[in-house]
This record gives sequence, structure tokens and C-alpha cells, in this order.
Amino acid sequence: MSDPMAPAGVTADRRPRSHWGWFITLGILMILLGAFAWYDIIGLTLAGTIFIGAALLVGGVFQVVHAFMDRSWGGFLLQALAGILYCIGGLLIMREPVAGSFVITLGLAIVMIVAGCFRMVLAIRHWHLAGAGLLLLGGLVSIGVGIALYITLPWSGLWVLGTLIAIELIMHGAAWLEFGLGLRRFR
Repeated sequence: MSDPMAPAGVTADRRPRSHWGWFITLGILMILLGAFAWYDIIGLTLAGTIFIGAALLVGGVFQVVHAFMDRSWGGFLLQALAGILYCIGGLLIMREPVAGSFVITLGLAIVMIVAGCFRMVLAIRHWHLAGAGLLLLGGLVSIGVGIALYITLPWSGLWVLGTLIAIELIMHGAAWLEFGLGLRRFR
């Protein structure tokens, strides 16, 4: 049986069970967290870098443990070495978060330049398809941003990660806020 208040094509069992107010509250809190994060972008960058280092360390420990749990597998040595490298990288990043943020930003710049080149090649190879021009423009923008990040190193390493986290919090919060308001309208 369908709910007459549900939007077309949405059954009552597919709607969220929590009240729309919780989505609005979550959205507002995330927007406020993002704004607060933007206030101390360098601190957030360093905290994010330390978090990435901790994640690498934990992942490395689990990988080494797994390697020893399954020693009969032919990939034991490679898996153990990879886990040890993860641990070393995580410890180094946590010990020197400023240098870690530099390395993360350098990696991001390289990935953006390479991905932008791939997008441009794809756009040129498929120029006859709709959207190829926008794909080409997106590739050029990615290359430009990657080059700008690289040129402004080491300073860009102090704000890039924090800025991305703050933007993510604000955009995610805005989406939850809009979702909650949409649920309220359909109530």
C-alpha cells in the first residue's frame, strides 16, 4: 500500500524512518563545523594530515598481522613489506604533519595534472560526442589547478587539505539541510 503523501514513485517503506528535523539539525551542525573548520584552516590541515597518518599506521598493522596469519600464501613477503611501508609512512606523517601535508598536496597536484591530461585525451578522441567540450574544459581546469598547487608549494600544503575538508563539511551539511526540508514538504 502506498502513502498518498510520498512523492511519486517512493513507497512509504523507502522513506527515512527518522524525523525530518534530525536531517535539518545534522545539516546545520555540519555547516557550522565547516565554517568553524574554515576559521582555522591550517590547524584543520594538520589534524587531517595526522588522521591520514594514523589511518596508514592502522592499515599497515592490520596488513602485517594478516600477512603472518596467512604465511602459506605466496604473497607473504610483499604483503608484509607493504604493511611495514604503510606503518613507516603513517608514523612519519604523524611525526611531521607539516611535511606530510606537503607530500599529500604534491601527490594531489600530480594526480590532478595526470587526470586532467587523461580527460583531455579522452575528449579529443571522442570529440564527436556531446559533452566532449566540457570534458576538455574540465581537463584544462584540473591541469591548471594541479600546476597552481605545485607552483605554490610549500605554502599550498598548509591550506589545501583543510580547505577540502571544510568545503566537504559545508556542502554535505547543505545537502542534508535541503534533504530535511524536502522531507518536511512531503510530510
